[in-house]
Parts: sequence; C-alpha cells; structure tokens
Amino acid sequence: MYSISIGELQKNISLLTQLTDVFAIIDKRKNQRVAIVHPIKKHSIIGSMAGKYRDRVTKCDDLTTAKELAMMEMMGEKYGFTN
Repeated sequence: MYSISIGELQKNISLLTQLTDVFAIIDKRKNQRVAIVHPIKKHSIIGSMAGKYRDRVTKCDDLTTAKELAMMEMMGEKYGFTN
C-alpha cells in the first residue's frame, strides 16, 4: 500500500483518476492515516459526459464504425445526400 500526504494530493489531483493500486492518505501534521482509497474496477465516463442525454447514448464497441456512421450522417445533412 502506498502512502500520500494531503498536500501532495491537492497539488496533483490526477493521482485519483489514474489510480491503479490501493493507497492511504496521511495527515503529516498529526501523523495519522486519514483515508484509504481503492481503485474502481470498471469506470465508464459515458454517463457523466452525456449529462441529461445519458439515456439516449448508445454504447459502441467499434469506434471506427461509429466514426464512419457519424461522418456519413454529417455529410448527408450538409450536402443533402441520403443513405
């Protein structure tokens, strides 16, 4: 288990987003453990990025196919093409 101080965590908050191992947050002034942080096993950002439209977002496994479909739809709207 890794240990990190509160000040280091405030300076570099990205430690929480890139968490792969368990670590303890230590208060150096009182020399005691404040919290133990465990990583999330599976994290999907679709819901948080979609906001109020999260129910309308479809999950896609193949990113290249999704990009092609979006490009074809955009080109159809812009130039009046139909699929």
